[in-house]
Amino acid sequence: MKTDPIESIPALDGIPRIAAGFVGRIPGLDVSVERAEAMSRLAMPHRDILRRAGLGSYPMATAEQIHGNEVYILSDRSELHAKGADGFVTTIRGVTLGIYVADCAPVWVVARDGSAGALLHSGKKGTQLGIVPEGIRILCSMMSLVPQDLIAVIGPCIRPPCYEVDFAAQIRSQAHAEGVMEIHDEMTCTACEPGRYYSYRREHGLTGRMLATLTLLP
Repeated sequence: MKTDPIESIPALDGIPRIAAGFVGRIPGLDVSVERAEAMSRLAMPHRDILRRAGLGSYPMATAEQIHGNEVYILSDRSELHAKGADGFVTTIRGVTLGIYVADCAPVWVVARDGSAGALLHSGKKGTQLGIVPEGIRILCSMMSLVPQDLIAVIGPCIRPPCYEVDFAAQIRSQAHAEGVMEIHDEMTCTACEPGRYYSYRREHGLTGRMLATLTLLP
C-alpha cells in the first residue's frame, strides 16, 4: 500500500527519462512553527520519500526563492543552491531540482523529448514579474527549441475564493502567450485541502512546505 504523500504529475508521465513529483503534507508531523524550524523538521522525511521513490542517489538542487523572476541555469553538479533565484532550467541528468511551496504554484516546463526541463516557483509576485515566461524563453534558447516543443504543468496552489488573485490563470495566459500549446493545470487549491497540503495563508504562516521535484534521469 502506498503511504507516502507524493503525487505523480500525470501530464509528464509519458515523457522519456523524466521523473516529476509533488510531496504534500507529511501525516503526523508537527510543522506549526516558523519556516526555518519547519524546514528542518521536513528535511529527513523529504529525503526518505525521495529515496523510496527511487531518487535517493541523486543530489538535489534548491533555490533561494525570493519571489522574483530569476531563473538559474544549472549547468553542472557543483552549484546546487541557486542564490537569488526562484527556479531552474537544466539539461543535466541525474540531479533532482527541488522547489518548496505553501500556496505559491510549482510550474514544470519540460521538453517533449525529455532533453531539458524547468521547475519554477510562481506565486503572486513571481507571476507578476513573469518568471514562467522567462523560464520558457531560457529553455527554448538553450536547446534551440520552440515553445510548441514544451509541456507546461501548474501544480497545486492557492486559488479564489481562498485568495483574491488567480495567479494560476495568469500563468496559463502567460505560457500561452509565449507559444506553449499544451498547458495543464491541476486546478487544485492548497487552502481547500488541509489534509493533503500545507497552506501559508490558511495556517497563518506557521506551516510546512510542499516539495515539487523534477529529475532528468540518466
